[in-house]
Amino acid sequence: MLFGYEWDLTTDWAFAWSIMPMLLRGMVVTIQATLLGMGIALALGLVLALLKMVPNRLVSLPVSFFLEFVRNTPLLVQLYFLYFVLPDFGILLPAFLTGAIALGVQYSAYTAEVYRAGLQAVEEGQHEAAIALNLPGWLAFRDVIIPQAIPRIIPALGNYLVSMLKDTPLLSVVTVLEMMGVATLIGDRTFRYFVPLTMVGGLFLLLSLFAAWLVRVLERRLPKAGLPLR
Repeated sequence: MLFGYEWDLTTDWAFAWSIMPMLLRGMVVTIQATLLGMGIALALGLVLALLKMVPNRLVSLPVSFFLEFVRNTPLLVQLYFLYFVLPDFGILLPAFLTGAIALGVQYSAYTAEVYRAGLQAVEEGQHEAAIALNLPGWLAFRDVIIPQAIPRIIPALGNYLVSMLKDTPLLSVVTVLEMMGVATLIGDRTFRYFVPLTMVGGLFLLLSLFAAWLVRVLERRLPKAGLPLR
């Protein structure tokens, strides 16, 4: 007996093996939501970072307010708002897409600050060199500044990728059957929670370790001085 749970190895292993396919299907949904959410966060975060750096306060102040609002409100509240409130305004999105958007918007507020710190860490001389070459502003950012900022921001972005992965169980509240949602459903139907929840914890650990390993590999392979310029 462990913490009040009585082990039956034969029965528990058989039960674990029988529910593994369902948990793996839930894991696929978890990975898909994480990748789509991270894609939204990376793209939207870059746009928000650039807008916040605009000297015109009519642009930067609303963006700053949006970033503070998103960072300081719970992801669960944002998720409920997108799923339950937007339909009142005629915007009805599938549960999976709603969850991915909620993750992306929430983490875009964090990736925006990562981008801004990385861009501002590029030496001022690089900006001056781009101006001396008569490069347009957008071209200088694309070909000179951003390639040098990427190696600086990869570790932080990798941390947010792992954090987003661990936040995906929240999507179960809007009927997205990711791993945690599947495990809870199995527990509700069989009244056996220990095995499925333990398995989900192990699968999340494996996914998190794998994601962290990929980030470390990418960090080592990127040149420290920045990506090759065009």
